[in-house]
Amino acid sequence: MRAPLLLVAAIASEVVGTTALKLSDGFTDPLPSLVVVLGYGASFYALSLVLTDLPVGVVYATWAALGIVATATVGVLVFDETLDLPGVAGITFIIAGVVVLALFSDAYTPAH
Repeated sequence: MRAPLLLVAAIASEVVGTTALKLSDGFTDPLPSLVVVLGYGASFYALSLVLTDLPVGVVYATWAALGIVATATVGVLVFDETLDLPGVAGITFIIAGVVVLALFSDAYTPAH
């Protein structure tokens, strides 16, 4: 049960880091720039712990996909960015891919 919680923490940290990256103004604003480094650092540390229990392909696919979906959502809600129909379709396919992996693949079986 530890690996899924750490994966959620890795995704959340990556989304925080990416959001701060948008706010860092090309790394010219010190506080958001620090949050970028801390967010990505925490994300990769949590990801490294997840990889002790789960296969790298599945972990990375899940981390990247859910990070994309969450970051796109932040863009729409926080930065007033728009998402057109192809964007919504693409995100829907990303979510569907993660659901298929989680529900139907044996790849989520712990590595040891």
